[in-house]
Amino acid sequence: MFEKLRNSKLMFWSFELLILATLILVSSKINFIFEPIGTFFSTLFAPVLIAGFLYYILNPIVKLLMRTKIKRTWAVVLVLLMLLTAIIWILLSVIPNLVQQISSLASNMPDFIKQVESWLREMAELPIFKEVNISKYLDQLDISYGRIIQQFLSGISSSLGSIVGTIASATIVIVTAPFILFYMLKDGEKLVPNIERFFPEKRRSQIVELLGQLNQTLANYISGQAIECLFVGTFTFLGYFILGIDYAFLFGVIAGLTNLIPYLGPYLGLAPAFLVTVFNEPFKALLCCIVVLVVQQLDGNIIYPNVIGKSLKIHPLTIIIVLLVAGNIAGLLGIFLGVPFYAICKTIISYVIKIVKEDQRNESTKKIATTP
Repeated sequence: MFEKLRNSKLMFWSFELLILATLILVSSKINFIFEPIGTFFSTLFAPVLIAGFLYYILNPIVKLLMRTKIKRTWAVVLVLLMLLTAIIWILLSVIPNLVQQISSLASNMPDFIKQVESWLREMAELPIFKEVNISKYLDQLDISYGRIIQQFLSGISSSLGSIVGTIASATIVIVTAPFILFYMLKDGEKLVPNIERFFPEKRRSQIVELLGQLNQTLANYISGQAIECLFVGTFTFLGYFILGIDYAFLFGVIAGLTNLIPYLGPYLGLAPAFLVTVFNEPFKALLCCIVVLVVQQLDGNIIYPNVIGKSLKIHPLTIIIVLLVAGNIAGLLGIFLGVPFYAICKTIISYVIKIVKEDQRNESTKKIATTP
């Protein structure tokens, strides 16, 4: 009986779960050992993430320059000089325009708040809203401009320490990210051969193929999203500018950035332009919706299929679930990184399943061949 119990699956999995629970318990008691490791990775996370994002955008340009017989190191230097020129141009022309429009929007915020309050009080006079007593709730909210400024300033003063920490972290990222990016572009091609050496010889070709699929997945997604955001931001700005929408450049930039969020991004990008215009010029708010609809149709039917295509092969419902879960776990960062992280995990799991099935098929073939 003991022999049967020892060989049973129940006993095997009971011991496995017991060992796993013991490891978790011991790890929770000695978590101080892992804190330096966590600090190390959290410090490098932001610069490596930024450098990795720029790597997938700039690496095709490096390869293009190398086709003209330029050595890789010099191609990397030229690309980084172009990137530096683009950053200087953004700092000298784009950022001042954004700051000016944000300042203008902030200075006009009291009038905007009054318009919203006036509109809500007019709505309160309608028979359908009589019993709700909206005016009472408005008085309780105290949405005066002075009250909002007071809350904003008190929030800044209470979080002054975190602001200083954020500035220090940003400085570290600004200093370290360019160096990481340089070596990624210069020695990125050596990564796969170095990883390949750590695996058994019979698995090396499969590991190389898997890493190639992961690289292609990330390259398609990141470079495609960059092109998409640039297209959506530019054409949304042009549409708003032609219609005479105030703060067109600011709203175009917001539309481009929010386009990084699948499915929900277009609505989030439309919201600021719609809210600023709907209470004063409802017809312009409708035109803003039409502009966003036209841009999204062009993006969905021309840009996305040709730039990203079906490489990710993720169902829309899955993307929405991933966004909800990732946003709940990691906030805004989770919303932006949830889909590519899911795509990477899906690629790895799918390839591992494929390898296991191939191994099982090969074993079956060997058994049939050796059977007399």
